[in-house]
Amino acid sequence: MPKLWTDTVEEHRQAVREATLDATARLVAERGLTSVTMSAIAAETGIGRATLYKYFPDVEAILVAWHERLIGGHLEHLARIRDQAPPAQRLAAVLEAYALMTSRRPHGTELAALLHRGEHVERAHEQLAGLIAGLIADGASAGQVRADVPPGELAAYCLHALGAASGLTSAAAVSRLVTVTLAGFLNQ
Repeated sequence: MPKLWTDTVEEHRQAVREATLDATARLVAERGLTSVTMSAIAAETGIGRATLYKYFPDVEAILVAWHERLIGGHLEHLARIRDQAPPAQRLAAVLEAYALMTSRRPHGTELAALLHRGEHVERAHEQLAGLIAGLIADGASAGQVRADVPPGELAAYCLHALGAASGLTSAAAVSRLVTVTLAGFLNQ
């Protein structure tokens, strides 16, 4: 049983929340989505079921919170890549990282169907599109990216084109897809 008590009430709440998200993800991976219950999550987390219900109304709410955390981590990762890459390579670096994430994401599963709906996914998609549109605008200002199409439209093009990465099985194939996508709007 994990020791979840920390120095402050807020830290304790956060620790319980994180432990609950982690335990739920483990249980879904081990047992499958339909086999996970609030009782199993409480036992795995080491807290009482009544306490668990104070944090989350049901398993789906826990999974959505876990997915929000995962997506937030992905967006932070892409922002770090953007910030660390040389200016001329930022767009390509972010698109490559995004396409690799897309290629590793489980598609067609019951869990994916449950998690890829809702406001949190829409918000994350807007943030991602904004990040890419910003990089495209920077590239257009530097003369690297075509300026005859608004950055938001090119960002939408990129995201749709890179959605094809979900069917790719190698990093080399993902890299080729990014190269082809970039070729559609880079100034040569």
